[in-house]
Amino acid sequence: MPGEVVTLQLGQYAGCVGAHWWGLQAAALRSPGEAAELRAAALLRPGRAAGGRDTHTPRLVALELKGGVGSLRPGGAGPEAPVAWDGAVAAYLERASAGGCAPRDAGRRTEDASSAGTGSASTAASGASPAPSRLAVSQDVYSGGQVRVWSDYLNVHLHPKSIYVIRQYMHDGECGCLEAFGQGESLLQDPSCTEELEDRLHFYVEECDYLQGFQVLCDLHDGFSGVGAKVTELLCDEYSGKGILTWGLTPVTSNVGDSQNSYRLMNTALGIVRLSSHSSLFCPLSLSGSLGLKPQPPVTFPYINYDASLNYHSSAILAAALDTLTAPYRLCASQGSMMHLAETLNFSGRKVAAAWASVPFPALHGYSLPDTLSAYQQDVPWSLLSSCRERKVSCCFAQSVVLRGICKESHTSSRHPGKPPPSPLHACESTEQVLQRYLRAVFPGAFSTSHVLEQPCNTLPPYPQFFSPLLTRQGFLLDKPPRYSSAVESIPVLAALQSSPVLHTLLHGLYRDLQRLNPRRWASFFSAGVEEADFREALEELRTLSQCYETGAEADEAEDEADSD
Repeated sequence: MPGEVVTLQLGQYAGCVGAHWWGLQAAALRSPGEAAELRAAALLRPGRAAGGRDTHTPRLVALELKGGVGSLRPGGAGPEAPVAWDGAVAAYLERASAGGCAPRDAGRRTEDASSAGTGSASTAASGASPAPSRLAVSQDVYSGGQVRVWSDYLNVHLHPKSIYVIRQYMHDGECGCLEAFGQGESLLQDPSCTEELEDRLHFYVEECDYLQGFQVLCDLHDGFSGVGAKVTELLCDEYSGKGILTWGLTPVTSNVGDSQNSYRLMNTALGIVRLSSHSSLFCPLSLSGSLGLKPQPPVTFPYINYDASLNYHSSAILAAALDTLTAPYRLCASQGSMMHLAETLNFSGRKVAAAWASVPFPALHGYSLPDTLSAYQQDVPWSLLSSCRERKVSCCFAQSVVLRGICKESHTSSRHPGKPPPSPLHACESTEQVLQRYLRAVFPGAFSTSHVLEQPCNTLPPYPQFFSPLLTRQGFLLDKPPRYSSAVESIPVLAALQSSPVLHTLLHGLYRDLQRLNPRRWASFFSAGVEEADFREALEELRTLSQCYETGAEADEAEDEADSD
């Protein structure tokens, strides 16, 4: 069995994704009727509370700014464990008003985000989340009440070693914010800060039977990118040989000022270069359509109506993808490790991966997996979560694909004795073979590893109820909305990590945008601790990294660009 993983959570948006992710873990533990194919102990610390109750707390170190943890005490969320409700539950869906407005502040709105989302935001009206001394918050949080920070909907307990508040900077306000990469780097050059972090890491590492490695959730758009660069450097030096899988997270942003946009771009580029160099594998994750200077519409999903300006919404989608993407090193019946996953994708200098996901996977109620996939012979029904213009040609060098929430007994539902199978997919003997054959057909020549799990992604509160009325309680598609709607309790998800030419578009696009910036206009950014020469060197490293993902046509385009320069 693979070992345990320690998670580091760096920044407010990382906290938003993390809070939902821990909620998904807690929901899975409270679903005894489902096949437990994912090891809870890979991410959670089993324990026993007073009175003999079993407890599970994340193996987590979360770095936050002053005011960024809300009412949650640095010592953890109160002593009482969450209590599951055994009685009947009625789901109430709040409809958008005639004007199409979303419920008031059903999540933390980014200050620089557009108020227009990709659809109306219908949210569940029941759930539980922690307060200073309890894990139950009024349903106001999920039906339009204000969510200021990620701890407002965190519904698991945290160990006293988990929360580390950085008091030099404020979470919110006009001044005293952690805005620049250099500010973040400087924090981890303070011996007292480094010692505090190392103490918390050693606590979790020493209690592991076998440490697989570290997964780092890091804000990429602000000064936490500099914090992440130093944290991953420390992990690389202190725990050589262990896996470091880093996720660079960015909220959906639009209509920002020139200064904010330029800072975001420089933080993002420096973060990608430094984080990828110190990690076994790095993956940018965002529902923003672009990480560059030119804004693009946010990612849309056919069966989710979410408000892109709400971190509470966008982070929930990313958490479902993250929970699925990390499944290969959390499986009960597999020897696969975090390092093994990284090594299947990071060859030839390609240490950046792109993420794709279908949330939910469009599985029709009553139909088999071959039936569903046969309808998508040309394009896989997933969306790119790495902020880049999607390419129409299906191509990748290597990929790790996970499909979950699919019954393994139903793959032959359309087969009839004595009749030939309607497609090659229907001739397969198992769901695993169906998925592998499909991937070989859509991505010929690519190295593909795949897993099919029956265990779905739980979407119980505090997960938002922003799903299409066409979904059943188990997240399967209906032909028409049912007469009576009910809350969606779980969904099937398809997700993939890819080493793909699409990353050349992302990385080279960032490089070109940064070349257009005049560093002298942003003296305040460089005065925070980044030397202009180091910045130029990082730009060249970004360009070199982008070249690792070139195909023949892109290499020719790059030569033409160089000649024109």
